[in-house]
Amino acid sequence: MKSWNIPACTLAAVAALAALAPATSRAETPDEWRFNATIYGWLPDMGGSTKFPEGSGGSSVEVTASDILNALDFAFMGTLGAQKGRWGIFTDVNYLNLSDSAKRTRDLTVGNVALPVGVTAKADLGITGWLWTTVGSYRVVDKPDYTMDLVAGVRLLNLAEDLKWNLTGDLGDLPIIDRKGKSHVSDNYWDGIVGVKGRATFGAEKKWFVPYYVDIGTGDSDLTWLGMLGAGYSFDWGDVVGVWRYVDYEFSSKDPIQDLYFNGPAIGVTFHF
Repeated sequence: MKSWNIPACTLAAVAALAALAPATSRAETPDEWRFNATIYGWLPDMGGSTKFPEGSGGSSVEVTASDILNALDFAFMGTLGAQKGRWGIFTDVNYLNLSDSAKRTRDLTVGNVALPVGVTAKADLGITGWLWTTVGSYRVVDKPDYTMDLVAGVRLLNLAEDLKWNLTGDLGDLPIIDRKGKSHVSDNYWDGIVGVKGRATFGAEKKWFVPYYVDIGTGDSDLTWLGMLGAGYSFDWGDVVGVWRYVDYEFSSKDPIQDLYFNGPAIGVTFHF
C-alpha cells in the first residue's frame, strides 16, 4: 500500500492538544474551578491511503496524495478546558477543508494494479472533516515542579473525501473504470481513548516547562494513538507553547480509508481565567 506524504499541509483533521492547556502555576484553592482556552495552529505532514468505491466502469480506485493535496482552504482549531482540584475535563476541536489537483500524476491504483507505464492522471482531491476529542482527567502526581494526569474519553474523526480523475495514455488490458469519473467516500469513526498528560517545570522562576501527552485507543478504528512533546513559557495571563505532535489511525481493510497519520509542529497560546 502506498502512503501519502504532504509536506507542510495545514491541518485542522485529527486530536487533543491537551498540554496546550496546562494548569497554571499561580496559587489557587483546590476547590476552585479553573478554566482555560487555547487557540493554536498545526503544520503537519499528512499521509495515508483511501480506497474509493467501484464506479460504473468496474474496479475500485485507491489514491495517494503525495503529489495531489497541499492546499488549505479553511481551518479552525481550539481547545477549552476546566480543572477543579484533581479532576479536570477538556475538549479539543479541529475542522479542515483541503483541496488541490495534480496533472500527470501516477498516485492512483486501479483494483490492485498500478497504472501502466505511460498512463497518467489528472486528479482533483478534496478532504473535509472534523477531529474532536473530549476527555476527563484525574491528577495522580501533583508536585510543584511536576504533574501527571490520567485521561480517558472519546475521539471522533469525521472525514469526507472526493476524487475526480481523467486518465490519459494506453490502458491496455487494465480492468479500468471510466477514463473520466468521480467518487466520494465518507465515514465517522468513534474511538475510546486512555492516556496520560502533564508538565515538568524548570528554571529559577519555574516559568519554563515541558508539556507531554500520549493516548491510545480503539473502537470504530482498529487503532489510534496520539503523542506530543514540546516546550513552553508561562506568563501571568497564560502560556505560550511549541510542540511536536503525531496522530496515527489504522483502519479495517473493509473501510474506505485504509490508514491515516498527521505529523508536525504546533504552536499555541493559552489563556487562564
